[in-house]
Amino acid sequence: MPNKDLNVQFTNRGRSGKIDKLNIWGYIFLLPFTLVFIVFQLIPLVNTIYNSFFENYMAGLKQVGPNFVGLANFGELFKSGDLVKYFGNTMIMWILGFIPQIVLSLLLSSWFTNPSLRLRFQRFFKTVIYLPNLIMASAFAMLFFTMFDITGPVNGLFVKLGIFKEPFSFFTSIGATRGLVAFMNCLMWFGNTTILLMAGMLGIPVDIFEAADVDGATPTQVFWKITLPLLRPILVYVMVTSLIGGLQMFDVPQILTNGKGDPMRTSMTLIMYLNKHLYSKNYGLAGALSVLLLIITAILSFIVFKVTGEEELNKKAR
Repeated sequence: MPNKDLNVQFTNRGRSGKIDKLNIWGYIFLLPFTLVFIVFQLIPLVNTIYNSFFENYMAGLKQVGPNFVGLANFGELFKSGDLVKYFGNTMIMWILGFIPQIVLSLLLSSWFTNPSLRLRFQRFFKTVIYLPNLIMASAFAMLFFTMFDITGPVNGLFVKLGIFKEPFSFFTSIGATRGLVAFMNCLMWFGNTTILLMAGMLGIPVDIFEAADVDGATPTQVFWKITLPLLRPILVYVMVTSLIGGLQMFDVPQILTNGKGDPMRTSMTLIMYLNKHLYSKNYGLAGALSVLLLIITAILSFIVFKVTGEEELNKKAR
């Protein structure tokens, strides 16, 4: 018996030694990512939080600060009212783009994954809908800026068709400007969302759909009662990542409005507001705004996870 115990101990030690060697290789592979994360994300994040508590800006050619002011930068952002206004602008344009994006993506992904439709040239259409995602947003925005200019081809076409009596200034209309930003974001990202939803739908066992078909369920019932509930994790992921991307909206409205957020700053986003502080070298307010943006993103993401999690728990309880 003692010999057997010794053999077991030696065997366990040998296995643990091999496991330790494998763990070392795992840490070695993680080291590059860790270094990149610390240098390019963690240190800038800590530095941004640190700068948010200081008065640090350029007054002409004179550098003011850095002087410790505590939470004064945060108070100034709330006092001006610009933070709330630009947050509202950002959310409006994100919602206007996200709703048609998710509807279109759900529709296309359900078509592409439905074997009964037998759609031809699927690879071609999948490639085409994903192509806008590969184009730089700045190039996309310049294209739309040229197309929808008062002397652009869109106005010329609408006037010839009799839709407009005279050229319409899209970029002086609040609704038109916000609509163009939302439309561009939808056009750029619906292909990526479609691919994600298709992956989720293809991961659903075929047996479930076959059982529903045997039970006489209609395609609409299958979509609402089976597909959507089982796609919940993917939908939550898409919504959270889209929300984070929406809060970071910058390049499209920046180029379309020449960085001014016109008309009347109704298309000014939070990142455009942050960029103005960085351009004017007001690092204290820029740092405070960055911290608030981080907090807002965390709160909204938590709300999304909380709501979807509670719905899932209620379904399980039933």
